[in-house]
Amino acid sequence: MTMTIDTLDHDGSFSAYVARPEGQPKAAIIVIQEVFGINAGIRGKCDALATAGYLAIAPDLFWRTAPGIELDPDVPEQMQRGLDLFGTFDQDLGIADIEATIRAARAEIGGGKVGAVGYCLGGRLAFMTATRTDVDASVGYYGVGIDGLLGEKHAIAKPVLLHVPVEDHFVDKDAQARMHAGLDDHPKVTLYDYPGEDHGFATEIGSRRSPASAELADGRTAAFFAEHLG
Repeated sequence: MTMTIDTLDHDGSFSAYVARPEGQPKAAIIVIQEVFGINAGIRGKCDALATAGYLAIAPDLFWRTAPGIELDPDVPEQMQRGLDLFGTFDQDLGIADIEATIRAARAEIGGGKVGAVGYCLGGRLAFMTATRTDVDASVGYYGVGIDGLLGEKHAIAKPVLLHVPVEDHFVDKDAQARMHAGLDDHPKVTLYDYPGEDHGFATEIGSRRSPASAELADGRTAAFFAEHLG
């Protein structure tokens, strides 16, 4: 199902995919999209979280430029369309929309804890959510350009988990080294490397998925949220 969320300054509204658990949610988790929109893979992530007992909400962060778009990364033209959308995406507005979604999620669950998990673009935004909002726990899968955001790490007050595929063709080895150098000693941040894996290895569907590593990463994410969202 979907819900409508007002922007922080109430100058617009956007839709979000919502998956609800049976019974009272133990917490809420914001699922932050890749550059491919709220497609079947992101909806699947939400549905899995709902099965685990969470209220899961995936806001349509491309609503200003390509509302409702769904792309398949296995189709080259659609992959390129996603990359093009990333190039024109206003990340500050995206974080504001994520913050609006966090507030909506807290209202839905009566003020309980809210986590965030993101993939690709969403992995980067999950890190930014940790530095710029009051989210209770954040997980980023193959976030791009996090090494360029290390100046914000002092603002991380709640736990952060980052999954880093070692052969990520969007995040080279030097960038990964900068991430480790900047974050390994941070008391709130944990990084896991996945040797031999490329960008998108934990996607729910499609050719990029690497099942064994995806299950390992998702198990770590589940344990992380169980510990920090309660």
